[in-house]
Amino acid sequence: MSATLPVKNRQLYIDGAWCDSSTGKKLGVINPATEETIAEVSFGNRADAARAVAAASAALPAWMKLTAYDRAKVLKKTADLMRERADALARTMTMEQGKPLVEAKGEVMHSADTFEWFAEEGKRAYGQVIPQTNPAKRHMTIKHPVGVVGAIGPWNFPITLQARKIAPALAAGCTIVCKPASQTPLSLIGVFECLIDAGLPKGVANMVIGSANEISDEFMQNEAVRKISFTGSTAVGKQLMKQAADQVKRLSLELGGHAPFIVFPDADPEVVAKAAVLGKFRNNGQVCISPSRFFVHKDIEKRFTEVAVAEAKNLKLGNGLDEGVVVGPMFEKKALEGTQALIDDAKGKGAKILTGGGKSTRFERGYFFEPTVLSGLSQDARILTDEPFAPVMPVLDFSKLDDVIAAANNTKYGLAAYVFTNDLSVAWRMAEGLEAGIIGLNDPVPATPQCPFGGMKESGMGRELAHEGLEAYLETKYVSMMLRG
Repeated sequence: MSATLPVKNRQLYIDGAWCDSSTGKKLGVINPATEETIAEVSFGNRADAARAVAAASAALPAWMKLTAYDRAKVLKKTADLMRERADALARTMTMEQGKPLVEAKGEVMHSADTFEWFAEEGKRAYGQVIPQTNPAKRHMTIKHPVGVVGAIGPWNFPITLQARKIAPALAAGCTIVCKPASQTPLSLIGVFECLIDAGLPKGVANMVIGSANEISDEFMQNEAVRKISFTGSTAVGKQLMKQAADQVKRLSLELGGHAPFIVFPDADPEVVAKAAVLGKFRNNGQVCISPSRFFVHKDIEKRFTEVAVAEAKNLKLGNGLDEGVVVGPMFEKKALEGTQALIDDAKGKGAKILTGGGKSTRFERGYFFEPTVLSGLSQDARILTDEPFAPVMPVLDFSKLDDVIAAANNTKYGLAAYVFTNDLSVAWRMAEGLEAGIIGLNDPVPATPQCPFGGMKESGMGRELAHEGLEAYLETKYVSMMLRG
């Protein structure tokens, strides 16, 4: 099977060279649609991470001295190569992660846009001249790269969530060591092949596949690493915050979410239900900003639910490589089992399964779960409090705006929220009242490179993308000068 994979390499990338791990250990990559091992990759350890950090540290002085225009050439060429190789990168992603080809290609193209956008935004890392109170002084600020960055990304968007770290870090003049999820390393290998062919100098970007604990420990304890950018669970994010305190390392954390999807009575229930199904079951709900609690006004809840159930039933489930498939397998067996546990809990507390409800029986192999719609949920159902990361759509009703704001905010998370209404006053009240870093008003897919992405409360700290995403990799230096004479 590995021969069919478009990416060429199966190793770590350290100091400008593909290399085996120091122990020679290998790790199998599993296709979640077939449960077959499609490739074996080198599996590194802390010593490999230390070598990568040393390479990034050695490369930092020369890279940061380049002009933003010279760094931009590498990023822009990377974006161009990713677009040229989009079909191959998408096929690789589908084979190791499971999402349908159309979604995988969309991720590649979005990530290419991220590289191109930061190629340009890096040219706008402006300082400022500040008016003085003392006539003999002059004041200014200038920008300075943070330094070596440790980037840790998850499996659900193996290219996008690394691109959001690599592109701004390199644009700002930082060097970087990337750790992909061990289950989905091939997609990032493909991106590194693009970076290399785009002329990336050795040591500027490095990649270590391996033990999450060992590599993160090296990042946190190695004084050369000045910033950590992590996308993943809230629990791990909290651990990193504690570890970062010892050396006061800078952190960017994009953590869990539990996004409300709120539909007011003036919205078209059929149109919104179709948008809700597409948003919910994209990547099997394994999306940090996936809508996960559907609050529908009681006046239209019945029609909304009818359409949502019909649409969910019509979604084509199957291997993401097959024509017309809209929903692929879940990421791994553990995810499938966790989804079933959430549904069993809800059902045991009175919820009704309107469609789906369990592992698909249509496939002999693979982690396929039927798209599920629930109603009649008890407020203590775990799916309303735990981040579900699952193809499950729980529908609840409401009648008052203030009540739905309170219900939507009744979570430790605050990453994204969605509101559907044609009433401008309602839209503003929701935008101001919801505790979420990203709010989609009649927009189920709000992420774009030029706008900030990040959460409130326990959904993280800092922002990726946009101008804020570049600032996350820059220090502001204040310069005060006394004039002579």
